[in-house]
Amino acid sequence: MTLNTTGDYINIGDAKLYYERAGSGETLVFCHAGVTDSRMWDDQWQALSAHYDVVRFDMRGFGQSDVATVPVCRREDLDKFLTQLGLNRVHLVGCSLGGEIVIDYTLEHPDKVQSLTVISAVPSGFEMQGEPPAYLFEMMAAAQQGDIARASELQNRIWADGPYRQPEQVNADFRRRVGAMNIIALQNQTFALVEMQPLNPLNPPAVQRLGEIKQPTLIIAGALDNTEILRAAEVMDQQIANTKKVILPESAHLTNMEQPDLFNMALLNFLQSVPSAV
Repeated sequence: MTLNTTGDYINIGDAKLYYERAGSGETLVFCHAGVTDSRMWDDQWQALSAHYDVVRFDMRGFGQSDVATVPVCRREDLDKFLTQLGLNRVHLVGCSLGGEIVIDYTLEHPDKVQSLTVISAVPSGFEMQGEPPAYLFEMMAAAQQGDIARASELQNRIWADGPYRQPEQVNADFRRRVGAMNIIALQNQTFALVEMQPLNPLNPPAVQRLGEIKQPTLIIAGALDNTEILRAAEVMDQQIANTKKVILPESAHLTNMEQPDLFNMALLNFLQSVPSAV
């Protein structure tokens, strides 16, 4: 089946964001991870747009969107983006950084969110315990020194491979796809400018307010991801009232890319269980 996909730019004030849209029905909005862009959802695009009006976009500083030149508030960018598209109530799906953003957004705009899917994410204010991921400081140093190729490979080591695998144990095409996305944000210095100094963080942070989330919530994590990501999934599962938690095997942080069939099945089953907005 050939789908009518629209790729375009939308102005959210001081920046243009690239987005794509396909399908019809209730609206599903994908928010990408901080080491990717909207292409991370390629393996979800046809399966989900066959049932929903599906939207994906590149956040500021990623993919084909404008470079971030000042600190920004990601959830405010998301609200401006949805408002410009005339979307008043949506299913939100976010991975990693995108997951943190959609949790914050749901707490700030509960009337605009029909359901919430959080993948490989921690809620804002969540305190990570134990040692930081291997290669993290080396990756940051490489980025600061302008060794973008080295920093990109170390990003892959941290997030694509995860803590339990060597590169040769991971699908080479998957690693190539992730590298092609993360190198753009590294070249744009997006993480240092925005994520290290976010504008207007949610206060109190989401970790203190999870009980306020009433929307049906799907929590997905990869079995081979950092143990703190899995701990955060358990915390959210315990504190959000209406949840379903799924741990997908043989995948680390970007589980929708590594296990697309299992991921798509889990997401579709969840969405079909959510009461209609009509």
